[in-house]
Amino acid sequence: MTWNWSEVSSSSLNPAQKPQGAEWAARLIPGAASAHRSQKTASSPGISKFLNRVAANPFAAQGAKHARKAPSRRLPEGVERAGLHRIKSALRDYGLVLLNWILVAQILLQFQGAFRQPRGFPGLTSPLSATVLGIALLHGVLINLLNRPARTRLKGSESRPQILALGKAIFWGTLVLSAALQLQGFSALGAAGVWSAGLLHFFTLCGWRWAERDGEKHGLRITRGVRNVLIVGAGTLGHRIAGYVDQHPEMDRSVCGFLDDRRPLGHGVIGRTTDLMELARTGFVDEIILAPPHDQAVAMRVLSTARQLRLDVKMAPHLFGCEPDGSSESIGTVPLISLHQEPLPVGGLLLKRALDVAGAGTALFLMAPALLLIAVLIRADSPGSILYTALRAGRKGKSFRCHKFRTMQRDADDLKEGLRRQNQRIGPFFKIRHDPRITKVGRFLRRYSLDELPQLWNVLRGEMSLVGPRPHPLDDVSAYGIEHLSRLDVAPGMTGLWQVTARQNPSFQTGMKLDIEYIHRWSLKADLFILFKTAGAVLRGSGE
Repeated sequence: MTWNWSEVSSSSLNPAQKPQGAEWAARLIPGAASAHRSQKTASSPGISKFLNRVAANPFAAQGAKHARKAPSRRLPEGVERAGLHRIKSALRDYGLVLLNWILVAQILLQFQGAFRQPRGFPGLTSPLSATVLGIALLHGVLINLLNRPARTRLKGSESRPQILALGKAIFWGTLVLSAALQLQGFSALGAAGVWSAGLLHFFTLCGWRWAERDGEKHGLRITRGVRNVLIVGAGTLGHRIAGYVDQHPEMDRSVCGFLDDRRPLGHGVIGRTTDLMELARTGFVDEIILAPPHDQAVAMRVLSTARQLRLDVKMAPHLFGCEPDGSSESIGTVPLISLHQEPLPVGGLLLKRALDVAGAGTALFLMAPALLLIAVLIRADSPGSILYTALRAGRKGKSFRCHKFRTMQRDADDLKEGLRRQNQRIGPFFKIRHDPRITKVGRFLRRYSLDELPQLWNVLRGEMSLVGPRPHPLDDVSAYGIEHLSRLDVAPGMTGLWQVTARQNPSFQTGMKLDIEYIHRWSLKADLFILFKTAGAVLRGSGE
């Protein structure tokens, strides 16, 4: 599937109105605001105070990663991350080995009395005795030392060689430990315990590695969705990459087109490298792939722009003096080396999705009688369908069918254009305080926001979230400026920061700043606080 650029680059998106700098085109990542962006997007001191009260505000520290750093003698960032990862991995392995030995020791204690040799395992008085802890530490050290060369040599994607190397390290480490304990007077019971622990180590360590790799892959698939990709370079290698992506949808990538400074526009070439900023924003691009041949100046310019826009950058080798960040992958037979990777709060976003599913499912189950009563009242009040279903702009501009209880006459959409002059909102957003199209039951439903309840089904389907920017109609989105499209970088929500802090404010720009501020400063604690505030607003009947 490819992106329809003719729809995105409509005449309603006026590039002449876009702000200066790159912030207007930067991709928004939930909870990953930089310090300087947070200052520019904050609409008022009150909003910053609100969000600082909700969370401890670690955003400035996160944003420091993206700031331009002064030259130093520190190791490259990728090397530092790899070293920290190895330390964490070793500590985790030690912890699993210790837990396994505690389990084995507990089992041995249960059966030690059945053996004729009471000193079959000297010093085994409890699962946490000094003997057990010392043997567990020695076992873990042996396994780590024997497996360290393979861990350094093998790539993260080579799972089968890693398992074989880990199995060999556990076997030889267990053999050495068993022989040493035999020399210290341990009987067959001690040897049985050592080899039982070794077998348990193999299954637990391999299982943990498998769960870690596949869990991260599955988490990224859920939280990131399909990634829009721009390929810089429309040569043979670029087309090979694009063809492979199109033929393998399981990669969760969609090629938007090519950027090339040498080839004519058309046949997939949608612009020049100087157009990257605007095309990346209008196409909701997540990733740039550099396909050589390219000169160093072009590659460095693209890399610099992509970092400003917070886009992931990968390239088929020709490093041009750039330092890779330590990760790599392959698209078919073409290796890609990552030059820059934007961090994504996968764990937090998975918890947000779990909250959405649990909250929406529970609400639909408990409120089923109320939903049935509302349906009966709507049908008795006015002719027409019970539900109003309309297209709304979702994440990355993808349209979806948004459901609400019908609160207006059935011909309300036909009457909308005639009421445009009475619009009380400022900007590309339509709202009338006393809309003549609203029915009697509809006015009550809107006052207590009961008309929004069917959107719980959209939340279960993954098209919406409980908290996020409200979904706008497609005709309103068509009037967005390019700088407004960053609002569509996340899934829309049933309620949001705009609704609980400035619900009656008619300014579209104020609402837009609040929505962008929410995405920059996102946290689960903020979502829970917004849901709490929303419940209070609903009970007060502050809706229109």
